Amino acid sequence: MATAQDLVRLGLLFSTTGPYAALGREGLAGASAAVAEINETGAYGLRLAAEARDPGGWSELYASMAGDMVAASGARHIVGCTTSWSRKELIPVLEKTGTMLWYPCPYEGFECHEQVVYLGASPNQHVLPLLDYILPRFGSQAFLVGSNYIWGWETSRIARDIIEHSGGAVLGERYVPLGDADVGRLIEEIRAKRPAFVLNTLVGPSSYAFLAAYHALGQADAAFDQAVRPVISCNFAESEAAALGVVAAGQYVIAPYFQSLDTPENARFLAVAARHAPQMPQVSAFFAQAYAAVHMLALGIAEAGSDRPEAVRAAVTRMSYVAPFGPISIDAATNHAILVPRIGRADAGGRFEVVADAGEAMVPDPYLAHSSLAVGPVPRAGDRAAHLRVIK
Repeated sequence: MATAQDLVRLGLLFSTTGPYAALGREGLAGASAAVAEINETGAYGLRLAAEARDPGGWSELYASMAGDMVAASGARHIVGCTTSWSRKELIPVLEKTGTMLWYPCPYEGFECHEQVVYLGASPNQHVLPLLDYILPRFGSQAFLVGSNYIWGWETSRIARDIIEHSGGAVLGERYVPLGDADVGRLIEEIRAKRPAFVLNTLVGPSSYAFLAAYHALGQADAAFDQAVRPVISCNFAESEAAALGVVAAGQYVIAPYFQSLDTPENARFLAVAARHAPQMPQVSAFFAQAYAAVHMLALGIAEAGSDRPEAVRAAVTRMSYVAPFGPISIDAATNHAILVPRIGRADAGGRFEVVADAGEAMVPDPYLAHSSLAVGPVPRAGDRAAHLRVIK
């Protein structure tokens, strides 16, 4: 049993190569920056020793790499995974070894495991409030494009339910293999069907190719300029937008964190990121949530006086941590984070202006058991329903 004064070992499991490498690099950099900061400052009265592995985007490697890390180092906590495939591959290892996974990414919901702490947004914190913002402004005729795996399928299914319950229609729903950049047929179908907006759940190179092709379509036909028919996303990172520049301009993204947040907490965080992750000049929610995951883990160990997963889980559900995106706590009923959703719109330089802010934290509803599937009020902490607050 580790005490708060001991060296605590943890695993970092992110694909920094492969089809979603950009997101994996952000997650690893955010988690590593938090480890370096905690060790440098002596925060929480403990030191962390992190071992990183790169499954390269191959979902079948996550379980074996996690098992190897746990066996070799004795780590009881792993921070990592990007896709739901990888997270689900890890769960049998968690159960077998008694290990806890700290999952920092948004996901499609419909899961709740006692050995997973979900730091990213669940569907009532991303796709519901995003559509709540978009439908009244652009219309309810949608086209859905996604990578052919769990995130794309389930997010599109939820979006279809919301759109149809709100009186709209899905004009097309298409998927491409993860990493496939052949998106010409998607663009031609969108051109023919002329939806009010496109929900993009593509990942990595597929998303970049689609945004480039959609931008070219908008250049050729002003009716498809993103000011008229935007692309919207729940999983696009600011670092990706910065790399694409004008190609990504005009799209709307929902996340708890944007680099433009003007708060003392974010200013301090950006200074830490510049010091400990200089290779990441542009950071996003993927970086910030992985950073917050390590801090919450360390704080939970300090509060529990042990790194035993059950003790740490109990501790983190009783406390709050001030993250770069504001206070964050873990809902004891679901192990999911209570978060403030924000919507940003990308400019030509890849920066995001926050155009809507929930103002206060929304309780996670991963199974959508308490959420209306029509555009309207969204559950919040304290069970008070309200819309996102539009930034003037």
